[in-house]
Amino acid sequence: MSGESYTPGHSGNATAFMAARTIESHGRFFTPHLEPGVSVLDCGCGPGSITLGIAARTHPGEVVGVDFGESQIERARESATGAGAHNVRFQTADCYALPFPDESFDRVFSNALMEHLADPAAAVREFHRILRPGGVIGLCSPDWGGFVLAPPSDALDGAIRAYEALQTRNGGDVRAGRRLGGYLAESGFSAVAMSARYECYDSLPAIGGYLALQLDDSGDARSAATLRDWSRSEGGMFAQCWISCVARKP
Repeated sequence: MSGESYTPGHSGNATAFMAARTIESHGRFFTPHLEPGVSVLDCGCGPGSITLGIAARTHPGEVVGVDFGESQIERARESATGAGAHNVRFQTADCYALPFPDESFDRVFSNALMEHLADPAAAVREFHRILRPGGVIGLCSPDWGGFVLAPPSDALDGAIRAYEALQTRNGGDVRAGRRLGGYLAESGFSAVAMSARYECYDSLPAIGGYLALQLDDSGDARSAATLRDWSRSEGGMFAQCWISCVARKP
C-alpha cells in the first residue's frame, strides 16, 4: 500500500487480535458464495485465519491470501502448514497492483482492509480486473459511525475520537463501511447488496487494550489510559457496526 499506514500495526497484540477472526465470525455473509472448486483471492489476509476457513470450504479450489505485511504472511504460512491445508498459499502483495493476470479468480474477498486505504476505489478497480466475469466479490469493513459504548462518558467519547483522528491521519476512513456499495457500483459491479451486523466484544480489556496500544504508540497516553480505565468497568459494552457488501462482475 502507498499513501497510508496500517493503524493497528503488526505487534503481537494486533496479530493475536486478528488471528482470532474466522470465516464464521467475520465472513459468514460470503459463505453462500464459497463452494468446492472455486478459486478465491483473500486480499488483506493478515495472519490467515479467515483464509484457512475459505480454503476448507472451497477445496480443492485454489485460495490465495495476500497482505503487505511480511510478518503476517509468515504467520499465515505457518498456520496453513499446521492445519495441513494444501489448497492455499500466501504471498506479499500491494492491493493497488495485484501480481495476477486479468480474470484470475472466481471470487474475491476482503475483510477489514478498505477502512485503512487512502484510495479504496482504486483497490476495488483492481479487484474488478482480476475477477472473472460472473465472479462474486465480498467486502466487509467496520463503520465507526455506529458504535454503541457503555458506560458512556465524555472522556471515552474523546478517546474514541482520538483513535478516529489517528486512523484518518494514517490515510484511512473510519466510515468506509457505508461507502462499500458505492465503490463497487462505480467500478462496474452489478447486483450490489449491502448488509450490516453488530459485533459485541466479549472482553472489554482485550478491545480496550488493543485500541490503547495504538494510541500509546502515537504519543497519546491520556486517551490510551482512558480506554484502559474504561475497559475495567462493570456492566460495560463495546458494540461495533460492520457493513458487508456482495456484488457480481457482469
